[in-house]
Amino acid sequence: MTIKDIFDSMDYGPALENPSEAMAWIVKHGGKFGQFIDGETTPHHDGFASKNPATGDILAMVTQASADDVDTAVAAAAKAQKKWAKASGHERAKVLYAIARLMQKHSRLFAVLETLDNGKPIRESRDIDIPLVARHFYYHAGMAQLQEAELPDAEPLGVCGQIIPWNFPLLMLSWKIAPAIAMGNACVLKPAEYTSLTALLFTEICEQAGLPKGVVNIVTGDGAVGEMIVTHPDIAKIAFTGSTAVGRRIREATAGSGKALTLELGGKSPYIVFDDADIDSAVEGLVDAIWFNQGQVCCAGSRLLVQEGIAEGFYAKLKLRMDGLRMGDPLDKCIDIGALVDPVQQAMITEMIAKGGGEGEVYHAKCTLPNQGCYYPPTLITGLQSSSMLMQEEIFGPVLCATTFRTPAEAVALANNTRYGLAASVWSENINLALDIAPKLVAGIVWINATNLFDAAAGFGGVRESGFGREGGWEGLAAYTKPKSDSKALKPATAVAAPKDAKINGLDRTAKMYVGDKQARPDSGYSTAIWSPKGKLLGHVGNGAAKDVRNAVEAAHSAKSWGKTTGHLRAQILYYIAENLSARADEFAHRLNEMSGTTGGRKEVDASISRLFTYGAWADKYDGQAHGVPIRGIALAMKEPVGVIGVLCPDEAPLLGLISTMGPAIAMGNACVLAASQIAPLAATDFYQVLETSDVPAGVVNILTGDHAALAKTLAGHMDVDAVWSFSSADLSASIEHASASNLKRTWVNNARTLDWFGTVGEGREFLMHATEVKNIWVPYGE
Repeated sequence: MTIKDIFDSMDYGPALENPSEAMAWIVKHGGKFGQFIDGETTPHHDGFASKNPATGDILAMVTQASADDVDTAVAAAAKAQKKWAKASGHERAKVLYAIARLMQKHSRLFAVLETLDNGKPIRESRDIDIPLVARHFYYHAGMAQLQEAELPDAEPLGVCGQIIPWNFPLLMLSWKIAPAIAMGNACVLKPAEYTSLTALLFTEICEQAGLPKGVVNIVTGDGAVGEMIVTHPDIAKIAFTGSTAVGRRIREATAGSGKALTLELGGKSPYIVFDDADIDSAVEGLVDAIWFNQGQVCCAGSRLLVQEGIAEGFYAKLKLRMDGLRMGDPLDKCIDIGALVDPVQQAMITEMIAKGGGEGEVYHAKCTLPNQGCYYPPTLITGLQSSSMLMQEEIFGPVLCATTFRTPAEAVALANNTRYGLAASVWSENINLALDIAPKLVAGIVWINATNLFDAAAGFGGVRESGFGREGGWEGLAAYTKPKSDSKALKPATAVAAPKDAKINGLDRTAKMYVGDKQARPDSGYSTAIWSPKGKLLGHVGNGAAKDVRNAVEAAHSAKSWGKTTGHLRAQILYYIAENLSARADEFAHRLNEMSGTTGGRKEVDASISRLFTYGAWADKYDGQAHGVPIRGIALAMKEPVGVIGVLCPDEAPLLGLISTMGPAIAMGNACVLAASQIAPLAATDFYQVLETSDVPAGVVNILTGDHAALAKTLAGHMDVDAVWSFSSADLSASIEHASASNLKRTWVNNARTLDWFGTVGEGREFLMHATEVKNIWVPYGE
């Protein structure tokens, strides 16, 4: 090609990265890799091939870990973790800092190896992935340094099992390992089967940085190895990034095990373009939103929602831009689109488009596909309905699905019409419109006039079937710590049995349930007698059934406007509840004394009033943050209500426990369905009379009575319940966590351990954290 030809065609010449150093590293290891366990690399055995997806060539043979390998890695991690946790925050910070510096020193080697193994363009691995990896270790070095001062009541979880995907192999590793070891945990990490090489190279960085043996262990292999990690009894926490289907199985497999769990799962993120947007910028943003990393991004802007008046012109500009995208060798610095990770992924995408593309108009970019390797052209499918299969299912490839909207309200409705809730992008030159839309979107991250912005300081994660928990930022540390506690095994409470010669004096009293600001009889038509230890019939309560739960959840959803009220208003109502409870303190104390046969009723009432004041105080003070991310702009971490929370209230503190869970829930703007103490429910049924006189809107608080196991089953499986908390003395943790996999709702269960409801652990930030979701809204500004 002559210079004249280049100027005539304006074609880019190749600018190939030299892979020789990366290949030399592979050769140095004989092209065969074992596990990294307890600071040592084990001999290779039972190998499978790691291939270059751009060529199909075998790069190396990687070991399929055995059960013995996993057991050895977990044992090494458990041994190392005890000493690592006792090291000072400063000592841990120095090691993380050293890892960050070494990552920078060897950044080109990591970038080239990542591209060879994964197929992503070298400029993405070089300019995005590897710098972010170093950033995460720098950031969490600072977190380790600050831990003793800023998190004095937190302690590490222990051994963390971590399972990462193939789309960002090294970046996902840093997201998992950096916060875990910063807080004093040890790790057993499994990289994806397709892309294990950079994780194995990372082990050499750990050794050079002086990380103690056993703190980080890498085991390789297929999904069976991940299953061994998930079910291992000596692992305290599982962190998984991957598909929603696998995440659901992990939730079921860990149910009742006591393992902490974070899931970062699939997405079908909306990319909303209003008619006043900077169209050229929005088109360019789409290139990053859906064709970055060949669309193999969980938060890819794969659903284009464009305002109807500009749709035709927008599509025309987009197609023109698509035709200019360059596909080719991922090591070529001039290409935009690299190779898909594996022929399996290529076949799956092809099959999905063949099956669902006929519902719209399919446009493939006029790119020249390489004659070898796993490639799929950038694709736009227009004219789809919101219910179309391709608008609902995650494709995980370079395919953009599009539809139109007319009004902002319709844009929000279309954006939220998905079972996922990971990310969203909003494009408008009207910042008032953009900031009005962002809080209405059901997503963990919202980018305004931008897309795919990430930083260690801003937590990443989703809601709904995109998972739960956050990675990065202060909120991400909560996934790798737990409150210091001396809890004990909780003994199941039993109701007082009816005396042999029961006598009823006076009129019988049957307490009803409280649903939607109304007293309601149980749907079951059955009631249970509540007896005092002295043999006195105190009354009857209804046996709640599935229909009662459904009615209560429906009432709770009708109160969604509660979450939009001001914290000041919610505070006033909580104080008013406390005022009205105080006016009836003697009555409630007497009722508690009757049910318990003790004289501690007044203490519990006084503590309940104080707790209402606590959450009244917090209602307008549990603030978000403005994260200092490295852009000209800010990332606003907004604390939002979870939604509808179902609570199995404790038996050992029937009034205080109910108020201690209701208080934070409604203070943060949630509606709740409270299952009263099973053995002492009358304090709860008396309490709804207080609610009726305290200006609590209908549906914000609903109170049911009956068997906890029956109520928990329906609450945990209900698709319109967003979270379930269980402090019941019945051990319901396993059944709740297992049933919660239906819609991957958040759970907070006691695992049959006590909680001191009268102490400091019975109130405060942990309750508020469980009552909120963090939404990070990225707002670039300036020129």
